Amino acid sequence: MSKSEPPLPLTPAVFHILLALFGKERHGYDIMQQVRADSRDTVKMGPGTLYGSLDRVIEAGLVARGDTQDSRRIYYRLTALGQTALRAETERLSRVALVARRQLGSA
Repeated sequence: MSKSEPPLPLTPAVFHILLALFGKERHGYDIMQQVRADSRDTVKMGPGTLYGSLDRVIEAGLVARGDTQDSRRIYYRLTALGQTALRAETERLSRVALVARRQLGSA
């Protein structure tokens, strides 16, 4: 993945992680809890999925380690590129949903 352009489409796990980090630094367990809340308990992300995805999005420049100081936890934050990717993916999903609604409405 290039660090100059957001990699689209995002996987569902990455989308939920970026959404959870929008506007707030969070540690791993807090990210998992926020994903669960945002999805109304339909997405339950385990540590393997979370930390594997975090490694990939850090490498891609979408997420960085946060500035919060806590010796027990590592905090993560969304980068400017991560915000761009989240907004672009949200728009992409909205367009797909619109097409689906149109097609299903005419069936």
